[in-house]
Amino acid sequence: MQLTGAEIICECLIEQGVDTVFGYPGGAALNTYDALYKYSDKINHILTAHEQGAAHAADGYARATGKVGVCMTTSGPGATNTVTGIATANIDSIPMVIITGNVNVGLLGRDSFQEVDIVDIVKPITKGSYLVKKIEELAPAIRTAFALAMDGRKGPVLIDVPKDITAQVTEFKTIKPAERPNKEVDSADKITKAVELINNAKYPIIYAGGGVISSNASEQLLEFAEKIDAPVCCSLMGLGCIPASHRLNMGNLGMHGTYATGMATEKCDLIIALGARFSDRVAGNPKKFGSQAEIIHVDIDENEIDKNVITDNHIIGDMKDVLEILNKHVEQQNHTQWLVQLEIWKGEHVAHREKLGDYMSALDVLLEINKRKDPEDIIATDVGQHQMWVAQYSEIERPRTLLTSGGMGTMGFGMGAALGAQCAFPRKRVFLVTGDGSFHMNLNELVTLKSYNLPVIVVVLNNGVLGMVRQWQKLFYGSRFSQTDPKRATDFVKLAESFGVPGFRLDKSEDVEEVFEKAMGLNGPAVIDCVISPDANVLPMIPPGKTVKDIVTEM
Repeated sequence: MQLTGAEIICECLIEQGVDTVFGYPGGAALNTYDALYKYSDKINHILTAHEQGAAHAADGYARATGKVGVCMTTSGPGATNTVTGIATANIDSIPMVIITGNVNVGLLGRDSFQEVDIVDIVKPITKGSYLVKKIEELAPAIRTAFALAMDGRKGPVLIDVPKDITAQVTEFKTIKPAERPNKEVDSADKITKAVELINNAKYPIIYAGGGVISSNASEQLLEFAEKIDAPVCCSLMGLGCIPASHRLNMGNLGMHGTYATGMATEKCDLIIALGARFSDRVAGNPKKFGSQAEIIHVDIDENEIDKNVITDNHIIGDMKDVLEILNKHVEQQNHTQWLVQLEIWKGEHVAHREKLGDYMSALDVLLEINKRKDPEDIIATDVGQHQMWVAQYSEIERPRTLLTSGGMGTMGFGMGAALGAQCAFPRKRVFLVTGDGSFHMNLNELVTLKSYNLPVIVVVLNNGVLGMVRQWQKLFYGSRFSQTDPKRATDFVKLAESFGVPGFRLDKSEDVEEVFEKAMGLNGPAVIDCVISPDANVLPMIPPGKTVKDIVTEM
């Protein structure tokens, strides 16, 4: 059939199983948006308040579903506004396809109105970026983008489509997407060595990262952990790959992890790293991290091997495939003595709950969310102290139910991620836990929540300061609070109401249950402004470049 380029974009999205896109129209994308009007019964377009919000929404949709998230924008600033969202998805290995408009092919390179070379701008933060200069190349480019986004280590791919390409007409034939071939697992000798190391270990730990969730390997991980009877320490991106309530789950690992997880890495004789990067937030001192232990690293991306920490054995392959092979070959083990020791460490050097004047505690709020959410419900966060409190105290029972910016640490990520997840799962409850600093970066998307009546509960842990940076200033900069006490007068309740969203102020622990009851009883979004102390700290904390021996449990 003869179709315009804009219609081909829509047909290709349908061909790839896309039912929801996030975006913002503009001049260079008008033909595409006109086609979306015709395809509105098949493709649901969510109009955000800002293109960065659209990129984060596509990211959140992808994290929550495991499918490719799709973002569409116009040229120039519309395209560049997605860059932070693309970088966020890239470092966390989130599959996305971004389709941007551009000026006509004949105007490229002439500093035309709203022209920008977005293809070259995003090359370092995408798996691929393509400029389509011929309409015959459009459908193949889109199909390639979706395949590449999901192939191997997942990530974002951008397609830039000039306006005249979307108006031209060519022949189009629907092609069923080919099934992705299984990646071959690394050579048999490395599997054999890994099995030998695992079977001989007396004090093993599993260090589980986001790669377990990305490959949908949580079931295989659980079988593996139970078979070798090893504790599982999760990176921030790995939380949810094993239920928080499981006996082998040790919780979060790294700078704001527990003393027990820190000691586990210090005293174990084998570290099995699964889909993890050994980032500086986990391996604060890479030369000392697990230096007494043998280290096995399993990852789909060979570029991650020995990048931060030198390992003794590595296996390249899809996590699910590798774990299925290991589960067939490792012996059933019992490490009761080791697990008992870890339980003892859990009771040592525990951060005490701070009582700071008449302020309520952030922990009261998070425990209330734990009480009210189902295991399948979703928590999204921004970045800062609230993010670490969520990692420490929220009960994440299922994969893909914690949406957080791990590698990029993007303040402003959470609102888009939350609305993207809510669009994907309208029957699930989605909570956004944020701080007042981050909320100031994305509160414009309240209009999106209201416009589509998305029942996201926005929980602002409001300490009136830039809490995490201020905490570092306390510890490492002599309490010189440079630009971390902005003295903003924003009334979040009135702000929410100005968008048509009900707002609640919570400043007493005894009111937590009542306020959440009211907010969650609404058939729509709500904002809860939780007033906490500016001096609240995230503890324990291992200072950067240090080890668990330097852990800080009180300030």
